[in-house]
Amino acid sequence: MCVDSVPPKYCQAPVRSAAMDLTRRTLSKVPEITALFWVTKLLTTAMGESTSDYLVFRVNPVVAVGLGTVVLLGALVLQFRAVRYIPWIYWFTVLMVAIVGTMAADVLHKQFHVPYAASTAFFAVVLTVVFLVWHRVEGTLSIHSIVTPRRELFYWAAVMATFALGTAAGDLAAKTIGLGYLTSAVLFAALMAVPAVGYWRFHLNAILAFWTAYVLTRPLGASIADWLGKPKALSGLGWGDAVVTAIFALLIVACVGYLTVANREARVGSAEGSH
Repeated sequence: MCVDSVPPKYCQAPVRSAAMDLTRRTLSKVPEITALFWVTKLLTTAMGESTSDYLVFRVNPVVAVGLGTVVLLGALVLQFRAVRYIPWIYWFTVLMVAIVGTMAADVLHKQFHVPYAASTAFFAVVLTVVFLVWHRVEGTLSIHSIVTPRRELFYWAAVMATFALGTAAGDLAAKTIGLGYLTSAVLFAALMAVPAVGYWRFHLNAILAFWTAYVLTRPLGASIADWLGKPKALSGLGWGDAVVTAIFALLIVACVGYLTVANREARVGSAEGSH
């Protein structure tokens, strides 16, 4: 019996539920979807926004993107070489995707004067193409099936596209449409509640609900970071990007530390239960 699209060579029948859980945890390269997952994801999106703004405004934007890309590639190497989900590697990679994805969207606007509406549409098309090719090749978009290198490539391509799309959409709402950062945060929080309630109460497809919420965490986190960090003249609280970045970094370290301990305990518990 196969578990969550695990390749046949890893499937055995019959197996007990604890053994099945251990197999899936061992093979999976992504975390369990829990409330803390969404909290940590939101924190990485917020820190990605504040860090990107800090670097882009204090370093040459093209140089900042180049350096960020090098670090991102290093993080991806660590992630792909890992044989299972390791919290600090996974979330470090997500954070670097957040920073580089944000810088990519920002540089398009600031350096090449691409309107936010155009970049939002462009990244929406990119994400759609990634999903279509991923589904055509693999037959599923479920994150519970990320157990092969090819599926992991599709997964990270989608994650990168969601961050760029979310950045452009957040700036479109706050700046082009003129909602401001706090109103934009409230708007995207309300939109994010739609797939959550749809899945919880109305049996919305789990994969559709997940990826919809995943995309929306980006503009939500970015709007919160901008509201905290940007000057009062720009509808922010004026804390500064550096302070906001430091705050979110500490919160992320705390969350990842807890996830590391929880993941270790879960693996030990599953291993003991399978005997």
